[in-house]
Amino acid sequence: YTGMACQPHKAIVGANAFQHESGIHQDGMIKNKGTYEIMTPESIGLMRGDTQSGAGIVLGKHSGRNAVGTRLRELGYDLDNEKLNAVFARFKQVAERKKGGIEDEDLEALVSDQSGLGNVLWEVTGLQVFTGLSGIPTATVTLRGPDGVERFVASTGTGPVDAVYKAIDQIMGVSVTLETYQLSSVTEGIEALATTRVSIAPTIGGPNDSPSMHAQSGLTRNRKFSGTGSDTDIITSSARAYVSALNKLLKWNLRRIEKEQNGVDANGSAPSAQAAEPIAVQEVSP
Repeated sequence: YTGMACQPHKAIVGANAFQHESGIHQDGMIKNKGTYEIMTPESIGLMRGDTQSGAGIVLGKHSGRNAVGTRLRELGYDLDNEKLNAVFARFKQVAERKKGGIEDEDLEALVSDQSGLGNVLWEVTGLQVFTGLSGIPTATVTLRGPDGVERFVASTGTGPVDAVYKAIDQIMGVSVTLETYQLSSVTEGIEALATTRVSIAPTIGGPNDSPSMHAQSGLTRNRKFSGTGSDTDIITSSARAYVSALNKLLKWNLRRIEKEQNGVDANGSAPSAQAAEPIAVQEVSP
């Protein structure tokens, strides 16, 4: 025994000898394992089993839609084409920045990140933050609205997340209270994927007031809305979670107003709260 570690890419006995990251290789291996392997790992005593889709699939920046979709189905997620495309787009963004491949936990976090796809009104398209021991934390946020126009605002705050949230509030024209904020790491290591979960409540009497009656107590109170976001950058993760919650709030208000206008409410009264219009801000020319 020489004490020298075996190179990962060493043929047959290397750790990566029977693993595949290239998209075309993964697609071929999923369809027929004999496509790119003239011998099986089991033939030399390496039991691959059902891990890595049973074909040595390592999800990374070179992986294709088929490999990602196959792994999601193995994890129990049967997504339609629209949701799969959305998850795959986020997967490619994260995989470009994260070394070492995407773990199952990361993939599940991305699915959760796209769970509010049907509620998308506003989308984060740009984010830049300045912070440190000296100076005032400043954030410049760009959002794409329901009309397809990008708007951006710069704001200051007590910290980078506070500055980002204040900028988002200005662009979307909302007034809410941040009830809870939770940040957790999906996996270990410096390049781990971060998941942020927030819950918000509209300000009473504000432009997005969303009163609802409690089923048991009969008391009227504002609804709470939650959102999640995932990214390797904790500020971006926080922004995506906040926008996700605000999208649910605005979408709920729109549905409520539509029902009231159609006479669904018992009194047939006009809507009492309108979804706020975005304030006039600078627009990014296409």
